[in-house]
Amino acid sequence: MGDLITPVARPQGLYDREAEWKRLVAFVDDPRPRPAIGVVTGPRGHGKSFLLKALARATGGFYFAVQEAAQAETLRALAQRYARHADLARAPHWTGWRDALLTLAVSGCGPTALVVIDGFPEVVRQSPGFPATISEVCHRLGDGPGGSSRLRLLLCGSTTPVMSRLLSASTMWVDQVVELAPLDFRQAREMWAIDDLGLALRVHAVVGGSAAFRFDPAGDRPPAGFADFDRWIRECVLSPRLPLFWRAGHILDRVPDSWDIAACHSTVAALAAGRSTPGEIADFLDRPATEVPHILSHLEARGLVRGEPDAFQPGLIHYRITEPLLAFDHAVIRPRRADLVDADAKAIDEIWRQARSVFERDVAGPHFAQICREWAVRFAPADIFGDAPASALSGSVPHVTDQPAGIDIVVRGREALRRGPLLSIGQVSWTEPMDTPHLERLRGHLVHLAALGEDADRTRLVCYGAAGFGPDLRDAEARGKVLLVSPEQMYGDGQWPRTTEEGGHQ
Repeated sequence: MGDLITPVARPQGLYDREAEWKRLVAFVDDPRPRPAIGVVTGPRGHGKSFLLKALARATGGFYFAVQEAAQAETLRALAQRYARHADLARAPHWTGWRDALLTLAVSGCGPTALVVIDGFPEVVRQSPGFPATISEVCHRLGDGPGGSSRLRLLLCGSTTPVMSRLLSASTMWVDQVVELAPLDFRQAREMWAIDDLGLALRVHAVVGGSAAFRFDPAGDRPPAGFADFDRWIRECVLSPRLPLFWRAGHILDRVPDSWDIAACHSTVAALAAGRSTPGEIADFLDRPATEVPHILSHLEARGLVRGEPDAFQPGLIHYRITEPLLAFDHAVIRPRRADLVDADAKAIDEIWRQARSVFERDVAGPHFAQICREWAVRFAPADIFGDAPASALSGSVPHVTDQPAGIDIVVRGREALRRGPLLSIGQVSWTEPMDTPHLERLRGHLVHLAALGEDADRTRLVCYGAAGFGPDLRDAEARGKVLLVSPEQMYGDGQWPRTTEEGGHQ
């Protein structure tokens, strides 16, 4: 570490992000006598701006958030903020970004100037030559007389095609890239301070791991317990007087004007209703199948949806919504928005009562299945599946006479030539208690998979249940015939039972 501020205290209000904070502090305090450029990226709503504002305050740096505007207006706003930062009597007049950056390079704390531009893609839309200007200014400062400048320029932008394209095509030399990923379901539970696991899963199904929603008005009155979930939904999520009600719609409304926003909304609505393949989405939209991949590709590039191959038919791609609030909005709010906008408390209560089953079936259930897949790859004990899992996907087992059978969780090991060994197949139940019929279905799938050529001798059968397990299924687990995974195990709160028989999971 250099001579800037050692150490730079991490703000108490900053939840988690210890590693990201340390990397950014090290970037600012790097003693090498030359300008350096860093990039902070990640999905919207996960704390990038909060983190960078805190960093600027802690180091005496300069922070500026860009808004959609013409270049002249942005430069005037930048100059006014700089005048307040540097305690100037009047704001400077800059005719371009070159003059602005050269002036900003001498601001800040001590020998190092931290400058944060939050909204890099917005600046480039206003000023396409901005990346080239950065390179020119950094080159000039690095070769300046009397020692090189220690400008530390941090550029921030959400995960978008624009951001990716700028970083791949730009002539800028980027010294540090920090990506803020969404908090996982375990971290989100800690952030919301929720003890009840069923409640934690449902809150996560609505707002995911976004810190922005925890610290906006919807988080001011979080659910106090499982019985308080409905109150929180009615008052904090479905109320048009709070920003969370409108937030999901704004995520899609930021797409470029040349895009068919209506088609994007309808595609997300199809996904929220359980249509996961391009063919199913095309039927939902009543559009030619050739149009759907283009829309999905656009949404995927923006980080709003994700396509994953089928575990047994790699040519078949299943898509899912990656932003939980977007799924909740299109399943629950959007179909009822017109009624909710003018609804009083009593009417909102009735709307939610009717929509509650839709939430459980189309939002919370699929979300729980996705959390189970995440748990299998990231959090499951090392010896659970007999080998390290490489992937956990859903799978469609082709049948000769019947419709393809869906398997919720297919865990494979490291790939050899084409696909990895079949470590586990599992079924998920969100609201229905699981018992021996669920195990029998898994056994039938396994027999069929073996007939299709899968190596099923060591494949473990797993039931993932949020509503409990029957006594016969518990007995089968004790005899080593099946593994039962509950929310307690997924959150790390539960113990794994001992079995009286090893192997033989069929």
